Amino acid sequence: MNSQEITSIAYKWFEAFNQHNLEQLLSLYDDNAQHFSPKLKIRKPETNGLVIGKEAMREWWKDAFDRLPTLHYKVTSLTANTDRVFMEYVRSVENEEDMLVAEVLEIRDGKIVLSRVYHG
Repeated sequence: MNSQEITSIAYKWFEAFNQHNLEQLLSLYDDNAQHFSPKLKIRKPETNGLVIGKEAMREWWKDAFDRLPTLHYKVTSLTANTDRVFMEYVRSVENEEDMLVAEVLEIRDGKIVLSRVYHG
């Protein structure tokens, strides 16, 4: 894939996330994809911050969308090459301080195989 195709997947990811469209979001992932997040480590310590597979991601994001109906991400920067995109965005939730977030999506054969979230 080229960097434009990889960037296109990132924009689809943001669109699905901001619409809280779980099925559209999961359709971007490989069945055995991995997702790492510091928030996951805090809310579900038994995972050590890592979930594997679409069903585990479905459970994680459904919980987030249910708990945080105003959750929204605003893209500030995207940098892509042929197999990954580095995304910077602002996480906004009503009645919470905005949070700066960085996330890397690794992509193989048009599907996200690994996502890693970084924030303070």
